[in-house]
Amino acid sequence: MYQLAFTTVTLGGTLLFRTRLARTRTRQLLLAGLALVAAAASLPPTAAAGPRDRHHPSAGGLSAVIRYTEHGIPHIVAKDYADLGFGTGWAQAADQVCTLADGFVTVRGERSRYFGADGAPDGSLSSATKNLTSDLCFRGVREAGTVEKLLATPAPAGPGRQVQELMRGWAAGHNAWLRQNRITDPACAGAAWVRPVTALDVARRGFALSVLGGQGRGIDGIVAAQPPGGAPSATGPSATAPDPARAADAARGLFAADSAAMGSNAVAFSGRTTANGRGLLLGNPHYPWHGGRRFWQSQQTIPGELNVQGASLLGTAVVSIGFNDKVAWSHTVATGVTLNLHQLTLDPADPTAYLVDGRPERMTRRTVTVPVKDGPAVTRTQWWTRYGPVVTSLGSSLPLPWTATTAYALNDPNAANLRASDTALGFGTSRSTDDMLRALRRTQGLPWVNTIAADSSGHTLFAQAQVLPRLTDELVQRCSTPLGRATYPVSGVAVLDGARTDCALGSDEDAVQPGIFGPSRLPMLRDAPYAENSNDSAWLTNADQPLTGYERVFGTVGTQRSLRTRGAVEDVAAMAAKGRLTVADLQRQQFANRAPAGDLTAADVARACPAVLPGDTEACGVLASWDRTVNSDSRGALLFDRFWRKFTAAVPAAEQWKVPFSAADPVRTPHTLDTSSAGFAKALTDAVTELRTAGIPLDAPLGAGQFVVRSGKRIPVHGGTESLGIWNKIEPVWNPAGGGYGEVTTGSSHIQAVGWDGGRCPVARTLLTYSQSSNPRSPHYADQTTLYADERWVTARFCERDILRSPQLRVVRVRG
Repeated sequence: MYQLAFTTVTLGGTLLFRTRLARTRTRQLLLAGLALVAAAASLPPTAAAGPRDRHHPSAGGLSAVIRYTEHGIPHIVAKDYADLGFGTGWAQAADQVCTLADGFVTVRGERSRYFGADGAPDGSLSSATKNLTSDLCFRGVREAGTVEKLLATPAPAGPGRQVQELMRGWAAGHNAWLRQNRITDPACAGAAWVRPVTALDVARRGFALSVLGGQGRGIDGIVAAQPPGGAPSATGPSATAPDPARAADAARGLFAADSAAMGSNAVAFSGRTTANGRGLLLGNPHYPWHGGRRFWQSQQTIPGELNVQGASLLGTAVVSIGFNDKVAWSHTVATGVTLNLHQLTLDPADPTAYLVDGRPERMTRRTVTVPVKDGPAVTRTQWWTRYGPVVTSLGSSLPLPWTATTAYALNDPNAANLRASDTALGFGTSRSTDDMLRALRRTQGLPWVNTIAADSSGHTLFAQAQVLPRLTDELVQRCSTPLGRATYPVSGVAVLDGARTDCALGSDEDAVQPGIFGPSRLPMLRDAPYAENSNDSAWLTNADQPLTGYERVFGTVGTQRSLRTRGAVEDVAAMAAKGRLTVADLQRQQFANRAPAGDLTAADVARACPAVLPGDTEACGVLASWDRTVNSDSRGALLFDRFWRKFTAAVPAAEQWKVPFSAADPVRTPHTLDTSSAGFAKALTDAVTELRTAGIPLDAPLGAGQFVVRSGKRIPVHGGTESLGIWNKIEPVWNPAGGGYGEVTTGSSHIQAVGWDGGRCPVARTLLTYSQSSNPRSPHYADQTTLYADERWVTARFCERDILRSPQLRVVRVRG
């Protein structure tokens, strides 16, 4: 029996939705939910947030309505930004309370208090190797009032009012969930370190994300920095100047490792290539599967103001990557280097003073004390200069010793940037790629990512709109120290002479803060048939329209591309040439699982195999018959993967190929594997021996040896590693005793394939590979992981009629 009706619900005088309802039971359920949404209109206006509200964020009677659809995806409706933040904080806490709490312990500088000084953070909010160094740095940020000063900075240099309201509401919603619910996640149930948060805590977490590539990278070296004759350094730098050649190799390796560990792919297709003349966007960020840098899905709606769906980084109140009814965008980790060093010439009479134009300038002492579990508190002094903190290392391989004559200060322009959420909010309210470009120019908030976007009118955009130190090639040439002359060309890490004011970074007229590039100097490509990035520089965003003319700090031009970039450009260029593309073509590209390394080398390996493994027809036969994909049922993929990892780790890149790289043919070179080296034979022999010793059949399907375990069940994982060049990138953990790759650290995360068909609703398919909740007792702990294993997608419910038709619709009103 069907009973048809039309129902219109308004919120604050704005049309919220009109839908046709069917079936009596469904109608009753939905009308009950609609009443909750409509009730939000009767709430009193939220009072303006004053200083007291920032510390007591539950003030103001905030509330929101959350409609949950399949896979626990919340659709949050609120009447203003504070209420929207409230609903977002509540829903994030429901799914990720323990992961969130761990991150807030980090930014409070309390890890040593709860977990011990020698434990290690998960790396989500910095590269600190121990809890103690993490605490000393983050507590120093707190005691210096760094974030408070940024919050007080008027927009556009500081965060806008709407973002501050979102943060205030987020904290209130998180705290309301804690008050009203019992934690069931065994990771933190009953733990003393799960505590209410303030809006300031939320802002501090945003600050930590902003400085990940700068101060966050140098935390161990900042904390260890002590003048000669002082307390011994935690990193033990030598007293001699760093060797330029070794430092250059270390810097290059440091930033290359970032791309291998994280990375992303994204491609936008213009209307010239699509079936209906509208744009298409495929986003495939490669982010951690565990910890505080996970994505979380939602839809955020303020009727008449904002309606956006996508993924947020945990602890943030905005959609970071996503879509609305007119635009879609994703991000990829960019090659721009977000820091630089200033080499200080020290005062001969005082190693804590440095010379600027011949005059001594004293460093600023910051003494920080950190409580430690089961032990006395630890006190350390940090040293700051006009350029930033003194640092004695970047990572574990690049020492920067503080001697009697020389020290190094780290400049991180993102330490003055709390605008990333303003940029994301600007994207969410955009109606075109032109609007997105205006949002980028107005807010200038993205610290370490590129933006790739498409819109419903058929336009595309690539922008490397990062907040980078204003390092022109002219300035670097004129002001580099000998160390900088070695590091800058190969890595983009500049080391400038800090003793000269004429070596200051300067300012661009269109920049919102001093010392960074303005929008007019950023690499950008508009309305190309395709715009693609896989974490190489902007140069081959479109191979037919290469981008050049940007400063070295943004990335390189005319240099060898990664196998992932080469494979991606081949794939998307072929798609664009074929034309008449649809969202289904994006879905096929995401899970094609082609292995570019296999296409380039598998035949060479198979031909050379009998000479390396005489008589081993099984191994050679498996390699010869491999289909050169990394699907779960691919036989031979695991053997080739283990060989390829060993080969590329042991043989220098320049010695792997017979035909070297050519800038005139950058997508197809280098090629032809050099199988004559001892490294090749050893890698192949070792890979075969390794699998047999572990009891893993050489022809085992990939999914039998590459999987994750959730709630005691093995879930096969397709995809492959960075070195294989796979679009659907997965970085798994090798455990031969456990049957192969038994967990994933980073890889494909929030995937979205988005287009438009001329209607009011975007055509969107999404997938959150590791699922919405990290609580093993949640029904949404592994449901999308199972979908990922089966290469199935979630049909996004964006428009009201689609949300209300969800067979799993659950409507919740949340309030403080």
